[in-house]
Amino acid sequence: MIAKVLIVDDSPTQVYALTKLIENWGHTALVAENGDQALEIAREEQPNVILMDVVMPGMNGFQATRNLFKDQATQGIPIVFVSSKDGEADRVWAMRQGAVAYVTKPVNPDVLLNAITDAVAV
Repeated sequence: MIAKVLIVDDSPTQVYALTKLIENWGHTALVAENGDQALEIAREEQPNVILMDVVMPGMNGFQATRNLFKDQATQGIPIVFVSSKDGEADRVWAMRQGAVAYVTKPVNPDVLLNAITDAVAV
């Protein structure tokens, strides 16, 4: 199954790397540079899964996730956090926000692919 994957990250380097991985796996990559764009694109495009960074200017990834889950149009989209924050508190907080997985940067492609595959299968 070809999935639409929304990448939410303010780092052009991370966006490029994640986009290449997603496309190499045969999926379609959509990009949002911040939380506000993520909400807009998620409503319009209805991606199969969202890869969400935590640290971004303006609305952070936790806030964006809460907003996505409050919105009936986007509440069913699974969210995988992809973050350089590797503390247990961050992981626990992400899962409490409703994330289905938490992957740390630098991203292990196999771990990310498994997280996307599991999220899309839900």
